[in-house]
Amino acid sequence: MTGKSRSAVAAILLGGFVAGTIDIGAAALINTRSPVFILHAIAGGLLAMASFDGGMSTAVLGLVLQWVMSLIIAALFVLAAMRIGTFRTHWLSAGLGYGVGIFFVMNYVVVPLSAWHRFPNFTPLKFGENMLAMLLFGLIVAFFARDVTSARRA
Repeated sequence: MTGKSRSAVAAILLGGFVAGTIDIGAAALINTRSPVFILHAIAGGLLAMASFDGGMSTAVLGLVLQWVMSLIIAALFVLAAMRIGTFRTHWLSAGLGYGVGIFFVMNYVVVPLSAWHRFPNFTPLKFGENMLAMLLFGLIVAFFARDVTSARRA
């Protein structure tokens, strides 16, 4: 640890907003679509195809949904890191492992239960690209949680 602790709230907000925002850019690059298209697709989790007819209001809904999900994902890791010291001391490996978990939960639980009702059908390249994006997401969250104050010291 660096000797300087970060509050859990700061770690959640920084990890969630930074990882969530970068994830939008990664999705745009992976799918060769604009970030606005990606935001419409995210809003489609609630609205399905109607999300593409809603203009900027559904793009903003997609952004809000992305950030809410990202904050929840970050909060889960930060809360675990406050209790499990190895998540802080070995934040790189913890973040990579968390990224793998995020990938499988989002693609095989969240999306199929959303209004899209789809199971992923990845090519090996798309699987790798999407997995790398979630590994990066997990690393960003773990980076901000690496020096969070532990629950025992608080």
